[in-house]
Amino acid sequence: MKKVTVCQIVMVLFLCVSLAVSPGLMAQGTPEAPAGEEGPLFRPEEIDQLMAPIALYPDSLLAQVLAASTYPLEVVQAARFVKEKKELKGEKLMQAAKDKDWDPSVKAMLEFPDVLLMMDEKIEWTEKLGDAFLSQQKDVMASAQRLRKKAEESGNLKTTKEQKVVVEQETKTIIIEPANPQVVYVPSYSPTVVYGAWPYPAYPPYPVYPYGYVAGAAFTFAAGVAIGAAWGGYGGWGCGWGNNEVDVNVNRQNSFTQNNYNNSQKYQKKEGGSGKNQNWQHNPEHRKGAQYKDQRTAQKFGQQGPGSGPKAKTSDARGYGQGPGDKGGGRPQTSDLSRGAGEKGGGKPQTSDLSRGGGDQGGGRPQTSDASRAGGKESALSGSGKGGSERASSNRGQESRSSASRSSGSAGGSKSSGGGASRGGGGGGGRR
Repeated sequence: MKKVTVCQIVMVLFLCVSLAVSPGLMAQGTPEAPAGEEGPLFRPEEIDQLMAPIALYPDSLLAQVLAASTYPLEVVQAARFVKEKKELKGEKLMQAAKDKDWDPSVKAMLEFPDVLLMMDEKIEWTEKLGDAFLSQQKDVMASAQRLRKKAEESGNLKTTKEQKVVVEQETKTIIIEPANPQVVYVPSYSPTVVYGAWPYPAYPPYPVYPYGYVAGAAFTFAAGVAIGAAWGGYGGWGCGWGNNEVDVNVNRQNSFTQNNYNNSQKYQKKEGGSGKNQNWQHNPEHRKGAQYKDQRTAQKFGQQGPGSGPKAKTSDARGYGQGPGDKGGGRPQTSDLSRGAGEKGGGKPQTSDLSRGGGDQGGGRPQTSDASRAGGKESALSGSGKGGSERASSNRGQESRSSASRSSGSAGGSKSSGGGASRGGGGGGGRR
């Protein structure tokens, strides 16, 4: 009898402890942010979803895209510049942009206009990729290796006349380099084809395809991009796979900035004790008011986080500099970000397809509520949505005026003047 009683007590205690455990701790595969820090981390399958369209890029270009994605407003500005200067290519385009103080990772994207325009058109994907890279850089780099391994095992990643694929036997790290160091070929592929069976049905690869993509083709290449000494020998980005990080070659970075900036001294780097390569560091100055994903990431870079701090200007987001009388506005509208400079109206981006991450069906107007979400958070590039508060203030003003009128009609003299004061206050509230 005593044995039965003891067993019952143990079972009751076990149930009590189980019920007391937070559901979030019981869930499998959902990484949480450290205690006291906002924002859940990205799941591995979410990161694979974001990385699928670019994981097979050459290491140097992959590293550059990851760095540039952390500056979404400058990506938009650079893409608008390319559209405005569509008659210029290569070195001439770089020289025309010499006065632009974009981050070097963004300015170097001018030499890869198709990739830059893709990042601009799929700005929600770009922003979310940047969020993941800023908060979980090592996880993002590890995702690239997972996806490369899947592509290799599926027989779709191999050495060609455009690229060289090297598998380090000891670490099993897969490195992708241009076959010719002076020419970079951008691969064009469908993630749903090149990786074989996708293991995460709930997180299908984002439908991000560069120009030149041929539907159904496993792996093709766009025209090669010459990256010789004419424009500074590229930007010097590379993948430090040993530590799952992005490295910057100081010599090549300095050569690039010297040739492509009027104020190159601002971007010159000094060699450290570890040699010519340095770990890439995010520069919040080039964030241009675009908010970070959560408070934890914002504080990491000395910012205030969502809902506070300076907002990005719509004029800047469209690719224009600050003009006379520009006193700064609210945050840019997603539709403005996705339209070309000077475009009147035009089609809106298919943000609903981007948010779902499924097949890109095109057509239709975007679901702006989806476009403004990124991992459950408000998009840093979505509209600030102040209309509701303005209407509420207006309604309060109308109610105040109505109350004043009733007070004036039912009482006279001194009460009427009191109603006037109320009316003045109500009008002020309405104007706010």
